[in-house]
Amino acid sequence: MAKSSKSGKSDKACPKCSARKKKRTAEEQKALLTRLKKAEGQIRGIQRMVEEDAYCPDILVQVSAVTSALNSFNKELLACHMRSCVAEDIQAGKEESIDEFVKLMQKLMK
Repeated sequence: MAKSSKSGKSDKACPKCSARKKKRTAEEQKALLTRLKKAEGQIRGIQRMVEEDAYCPDILVQVSAVTSALNSFNKELLACHMRSCVAEDIQAGKEESIDEFVKLMQKLMK
């Protein structure tokens, strides 16, 4: 029997499902993780500000900085996705990748 994780989901993928994964280069992974760790640190700072009753505008400025950090992360990941996943799929004749990308952009631009 498959071991369950904290989320209650099995650690093994369902044989009928194809869990999509993307192997990233060490450089891509490092760049993405660096951006996420920066945002994580900023969020911890905001938590401390709330706990310490910081002035609302000061907190809002920090929230804006986190939003900017996450936007930078999204731009980096989107560029990686375009250069690898989408480009490779198009070269392989998988035109449905374009439709998937268009739907993704529609979600991101709400």
